[in-house]
Amino acid sequence: MEHQYVKVERSGRVAVVRFDRGDNLNALSVDLMHELTEVARSFQDDTETVAVVLTGGSSFTAGMDLKDPKLIEAMQGPLGTRRRLLAAGPSMCRAWEDMEQVTIAAVEKFCVGGGVSLAVSCDFRIMGRNAIFRVPELALGMNMSWQTLPRLAHLVGPARAKQIVILAEPVNSEEALAWGLVEGVADEGRALDKAAAMAEKIAAMPPLPVRMTKKAVNAAVNALDNTASYMDIDQFMLCQMTQDYEEALSAFFTKKKPIFRGQ
Repeated sequence: MEHQYVKVERSGRVAVVRFDRGDNLNALSVDLMHELTEVARSFQDDTETVAVVLTGGSSFTAGMDLKDPKLIEAMQGPLGTRRRLLAAGPSMCRAWEDMEQVTIAAVEKFCVGGGVSLAVSCDFRIMGRNAIFRVPELALGMNMSWQTLPRLAHLVGPARAKQIVILAEPVNSEEALAWGLVEGVADEGRALDKAAAMAEKIAAMPPLPVRMTKKAVNAAVNALDNTASYMDIDQFMLCQMTQDYEEALSAFFTKKKPIFRGQ
């Protein structure tokens, strides 16, 4: 299947999925999220591939594209239309989490917002030394959705998860490794190489026990994730109805400091 932004390269039992919109932001448009979902699901009947590396272009991604015309049009429509479109992000993350293949995100430069959601949906993360993770949603008057909170808490613990999301401060590679957010750090520009090397080691193991182990661990750890985050989309829409959200969005585009009033 041909896609506009996503390409798949296979070498033996390892596949590399690269998504690239051709700019430095590599933001997650609606079309890109749909493509990433389709590609993840395309591995469902693939019994040959054992490990999949996910990487962006020059940067991993700046997160959801707030200037995407499809998003803007849907946000001006009825609640049902908005709710259906907002499901694109969590559906993408779920598709990557549900893959039987072991998945490794190779992160360069920046991984922001929805990019963090996508990265923590993978089994492992390798980070370039100068890359950063950042979750700015709360600073923009939104909740952190896409079932990211339980996945993040599993990795770094509840206190660190709150710190990352509430303070919305960049997390560098040294902090990310110490906190358990990533499993490895590579020299700048070499995250893909390190992730691919890890994928080759995994692919050399017996395929069926590898798949069974991933499924068993995820079943044990993620058992309550749906219960904890099933209202993500509705909470997101509720936050969009507040004055604080309007203030945050205006400040974001005008580069001014927002003043939040809890309204």
